[in-house]
Amino acid sequence: MIYFDQAASSFPKPKEVTDAVVEALTKYGANPGRGSHALANEAGNKIYEARVQLAQFFGLADPRRVVFTQNATGALNIGIQGLALKHGDHVITTAYEHNSVRRPLERLKSEIGIEITYIQPNHNGEINIEEFEKAITAHTKLLVVTHGSNLTGAIIPIEVLGKISKKHNLIFMVDASQTAGILPLNMEEMNIDLLAFAGHKGLMGPQGTGALLINKNVELKPLITGGTGHFSEKIEQPDELPERLESGTLNTPGIAGLLAGVLFIKEKGLDVIFKHEQLLIDACKKGLKKVNGVTVYGPDEDIKQLAVVSFNIDGVDSQEVAMILDQHYKIAVRAGLHCTPLAHQSIGTIGQGGTLRASFGIFNTVDEVEKFVQAIDEIRAGYLA
Repeated sequence: MIYFDQAASSFPKPKEVTDAVVEALTKYGANPGRGSHALANEAGNKIYEARVQLAQFFGLADPRRVVFTQNATGALNIGIQGLALKHGDHVITTAYEHNSVRRPLERLKSEIGIEITYIQPNHNGEINIEEFEKAITAHTKLLVVTHGSNLTGAIIPIEVLGKISKKHNLIFMVDASQTAGILPLNMEEMNIDLLAFAGHKGLMGPQGTGALLINKNVELKPLITGGTGHFSEKIEQPDELPERLESGTLNTPGIAGLLAGVLFIKEKGLDVIFKHEQLLIDACKKGLKKVNGVTVYGPDEDIKQLAVVSFNIDGVDSQEVAMILDQHYKIAVRAGLHCTPLAHQSIGTIGQGGTLRASFGIFNTVDEVEKFVQAIDEIRAGYLA
């Protein structure tokens, strides 16, 4: 099987990751922070080591402000809903957001009456800064943006948006689900207050892992309360992080695997990973654009982008093409709306039921891309016959 669905979840995982998960399950599989015996301590130490590595990797000073979640959706909900926004508060976001941003915002709009402005990036991911600044009002509290589109691969200029957020005293939240482990991210240098990401994509960790990193100027209310191991004498949820936002038993095997994934990424190097993925995306886009009847969406060829390419074969249902690729060619891609309907409206594919999306990772090869392009050419020819 050729796996081109890396934007959904990276596969295969490095051996270091699977080894770390097995070690956690077989050698120290106790409950971290729920006892003082040797196994609980070893599990707790592994969790803390993961916090330290993630804090260092993303430019966060205090590892205690690394909060583990089940996925990026959990992290985004803690950040968006935990800010305790009020009626009339204003939030700015983009039309490229995943539903894990849009739906929590729209829920708050429906339930408490916040106001939302959706800024439209162009196909290259560029944002009209003048338009953005005009959208800021006295009631604007939060700017939440994706760092990279899971539909087109367009990269959003978060460095610029971070500076503007700081200038206007806005809380700046970044969804790094598609860029963590791919592009450099430094919360301090980029003025990021809240950074959310999945562990199972570019960071090469297991599914069921994610994190929210919180800068020192942001306080969040917990969405879930309960056991925290420490501070058990308190009736109310403790104020201290990470316990305030981490009720219940953590996914120790998953976090151990995430730690191994981060260490793998650090050893490999972000520049090496990005360069390899650019090689693959360039080969794919150039190949597909030579196939008659194929429309490719996304940034111009001279613009850097993530290793995601969305396209359609004219007049052919994307779901049907994905099924043929899977069953006949043993190539895994994704078809549909990719949980980002506003982005499909932006590129004009909402009425077509979405797009085919191929997404690549560090273990994919140019040879695989060439086989994929050939398969698309054959499928297109078959429909014209």
